[in-house]
Amino acid sequence: MIKKEANNVARLRRHKRVRNKVSGTAECPRLNVFRSNSQIFAQIIDDVKGTTLVSSSSLTLKLENGGNVEAAKAVGADIAKKAVKAGIKEVVFDRGGYQYHGRVEALADAARENGLDF
Repeated sequence: MIKKEANNVARLRRHKRVRNKVSGTAECPRLNVFRSNSQIFAQIIDDVKGTTLVSSSSLTLKLENGGNVEAAKAVGADIAKKAVKAGIKEVVFDRGGYQYHGRVEALADAARENGLDF
C-alpha cells in the first residue's frame, strides 16, 4: 500500500511540473487526462476562466472495460468529436504526470485522428 501512495505522490509532483509549463486559454484550451486502474477520463479546460468546456470518460461511454487501450481510443475519439462540435480545434496536451505511453498515447492519437490539433 505504501508503494502505491509513493507512486501517486511522484505522479502528482510530475503533474505540477507539467502544469507550470502548460496552461489553457479560451483560444487554446488544455486537454487533461486522468487514468485510474479501471477507467480513463479526459477534459478540455479553460484555465483562465477555470471551467471545463468538454469532458468524456469511459464511464460516460459505458464501456465494458474502461481500463484498456481500446477504451482510451474511444474516449479520445469522443472528446475530439465533442470539441470540434463546440468549436475547439486546437488544444495543448496535459498528460497529467503519466508517461506518454499506452492508454495516454492512445487517447492522444485518437483525438488527433478525429480533428484536434496539438
